[in-house]
Parts: sequence; structure tokens; C-alpha cells
Amino acid sequence: MAEHTTIQVSRQARDQLAQVAKERGMTLGQFVEQLASEQPTAAQIAERVAADRQVVRDVIGLDISDEEFDKAPDVLGNINRIAAEKARMARGAAA
Repeated sequence: MAEHTTIQVSRQARDQLAQVAKERGMTLGQFVEQLASEQPTAAQIAERVAADRQVVRDVIGLDISDEEFDKAPDVLGNINRIAAEKARMARGAAA
């Protein structure tokens, strides 16, 4: 038998969650469990970062320290920034 607990939220939040759950064909409890399972904890995030860094180390064949990773440029962030800038320029040119 599953354990149950009570959480306190505003009526507005409860009603919103209940409506979304209904639209997805779920109970409110199922929906809350799905939401919880999709939110990693700080420990889970740290574990994923460590695993990803190890993959990079293995692929490039260099022992890069965590400090070096932390100091490295945000390549993905820079690519996203450049892409957004190009998209804005393209919209401006089309107008």
C-alpha cells in the first residue's frame, strides 16, 4: 500500500494543479509525483555534472580539473547568445 501525505498549498495552486492533471488524464497525486520526479536535487545535478565532465575528459584524453572546467568559457551560452542575436537581426531585416 502506498504511503500518503498531506501538503498545504493555496486553493488557487491546488485548483490549477488539479485542472492541469485532469487535462493530462492524471490524478492530482500522479501529476505531483511526475512533477517531483522531473526536478533533480542539488546532489543529482552535481552527480550529472561530474559524470559529464568525466565523459569530456575521456573523449579529449586530458585530465581537466574541476577548477579548469569552472573557469572555461560558457560555449553553449555563447552559441545561444549569438543565435539569438542573428535571429533578431534577421527579423529586423525582414521588417
